[in-house]
Amino acid sequence: MLTATRRRATGALVTGAAMIAALAISAAPAQAHGTGLPVLLSAGHVDVIEVEYEDGELELGVHDDTVEPGEHRHHDDVIFVVKPQARTVVPSDPAFGFLGTAGSRVWILPQVENEDLLFAGIATEELEEGVFAGDSLDLTVQQLISAPSSGQVAVYTEDLFGQPTVLANSRDGLPDVVDLPVGEHLHANWAFSKAGVYLLKVKASATLAGTTTVVESDSVYLRFVVLP
Repeated sequence: MLTATRRRATGALVTGAAMIAALAISAAPAQAHGTGLPVLLSAGHVDVIEVEYEDGELELGVHDDTVEPGEHRHHDDVIFVVKPQARTVVPSDPAFGFLGTAGSRVWILPQVENEDLLFAGIATEELEEGVFAGDSLDLTVQQLISAPSSGQVAVYTEDLFGQPTVLANSRDGLPDVVDLPVGEHLHANWAFSKAGVYLLKVKASATLAGTTTVVESDSVYLRFVVLP
């Protein structure tokens, strides 16, 4: 029997699949607040994960800078759209073998801003120093649900020489844990192996400074629709 969380995730997957058909016909803009429809984000800067700590609780949200002024949103209300312009091929450099076979298709939201695509960040800027041990927290990429089921996701950075550091990669199994310093803003490459729908389940955790107490956020699903 499906758990309530699994049922919600499956429902979101079906919703995302319906969005693919709609978006393939017409590129839809972000929906107006209060319509009950998901906000579709397809270009501009957005923190797909913003971590906050309030009243003793870690919280994950979306900070949408595609509108002025920027808005804080709940992950359940947002679909991140990866447009066809993100499609490229896996480099021949063996260092990128984690993306698949060299020359095969891959859709990448890049680490460096491209005005035609989402510029997807991870923000811990609201977290103060001295609150957590080591002034850092863990972001755990717990699970991937995708349609087609063979779809894979990798999140990685590239250095000044173009060499990758993999932060999370579903191809070799999840969960993966990313160490994030507080007070920072990270941009990475978000790579998808196929057109389709991706639900990426994540949560944050940290140890309070000077204690053994661990605080955790609720798990959320990042919903991506990758257009062919």
